[in-house]
Amino acid sequence: MNMKKVYIETMGCQMNKSDTERMLGILSNFDYDEVDNPKEADLLMVNTCSIRQLSEDKAFSLLGAWGKRKKDNPNLKIGICGCVAQQKAEKIFKRAPYVDFVLGTHNIYKLPEIIKAVNNGDKVCECTETHQTADTRGFGIKRAKTVNAWINITEGCNNFCTYCIVPYTRGRERSRLPEVIIREAKAALAEGHKEITLLGQNVDSYGKDLKNYRLAQLLRDLNALDGNFRIRFVTSYPTDITDELIQTVVDLDKVCEYFHIPMQSGSSDVLKKMNRRYTREMYGEIVKKVRNMVPDVTITSDFIAGFPGETEEQFQETLSAIDEFELDYCNVAAYSPREKTVAAKWVDKFVPDNVKDERFQRLNKKVQENCLKSNLKYLNRNMEVLVESFYEHKGKFINTGKTRNNKTVHIACDKDLTGQFVNVKISNAKTWYLNGVIE
Repeated sequence: MNMKKVYIETMGCQMNKSDTERMLGILSNFDYDEVDNPKEADLLMVNTCSIRQLSEDKAFSLLGAWGKRKKDNPNLKIGICGCVAQQKAEKIFKRAPYVDFVLGTHNIYKLPEIIKAVNNGDKVCECTETHQTADTRGFGIKRAKTVNAWINITEGCNNFCTYCIVPYTRGRERSRLPEVIIREAKAALAEGHKEITLLGQNVDSYGKDLKNYRLAQLLRDLNALDGNFRIRFVTSYPTDITDELIQTVVDLDKVCEYFHIPMQSGSSDVLKKMNRRYTREMYGEIVKKVRNMVPDVTITSDFIAGFPGETEEQFQETLSAIDEFELDYCNVAAYSPREKTVAAKWVDKFVPDNVKDERFQRLNKKVQENCLKSNLKYLNRNMEVLVESFYEHKGKFINTGKTRNNKTVHIACDKDLTGQFVNVKISNAKTWYLNGVIE
């Protein structure tokens, strides 16, 4: 059989990575092999992120480069998937006429018929919004050969934060059936994965649309599966973190001591304008409760600098929140207006780019300071590390992995320990990682 070759460039979040694995699983049933070099491919696809303008621009830049190659190879097929595809739909053909198909976030399972139509010379746009959850219609998932396996358990979002495009690109929130999730987890463990990460825009709201089944119960059912493995879940919406969920993390031996709880701003006034359903004080109480209940927990967050109308005083509240709540690490971004969102219309309140960028730099500096403080707490501690990679660096062989509470640890060792749980003593702490010595 003459197999065709596919290359997929994946941008953005773990949800996109999970979607790519599903698409590769489908394509493997239709005579397509994945390749690492786009120059070898018969089919080029970019799985896009639209959370910020920079991500969207990168996607179109890549498509432009691929379009030039198509002049020399008219049989080359090009597709765009993901959130930008869902958002722009038919408009993409006008901007990038060399694109053969546009596939949104809701209909991955239609990929076989799309590829067939494209190979027959048609152009296809499939961005119909559905109420279905991720589905490969029995074709399976071709997971990356990594220690971790991502499994999306919820899709979409109902919160409509004024800066965020996700509800418009991923649709309304819907939970996948627990039996499907557990089946996928079993398959991933059978393939050798040692860590399961449950994904969702608001992962802790899982089950709101199911009957008497929430995230805590799903964690208990997954924890009961045979084998030595870890379980994580991201991303949590602050007010959906229940006492039951926190206690479940404490009680279950395979669930890691790690919560990613985006705050977005340290100012209650800005949070209200963002349409976040909590105040600074409420967020602080949630973090305090998690810290009090979960020993050695790592709590990470997200923040936006320069939201429309943000004053210097309100930005200072964000800096002080990172200190006050002792956040271990934060993803930060400068505000980027997104089409269709409420905040994008507040043009008269936009913070000047130079002010926004300067705040972004200060925010980064604050994150670095707190990350180092957090890491220093683990000096001389014994910790369990799940090794994720093995490589040579400056003449030394290094194993790199994560602790249960999501700290990155580098271990100097000549033996490849990828996929193994090892006990190490933390010998050094840097801003972004720890060094460990095998005990």
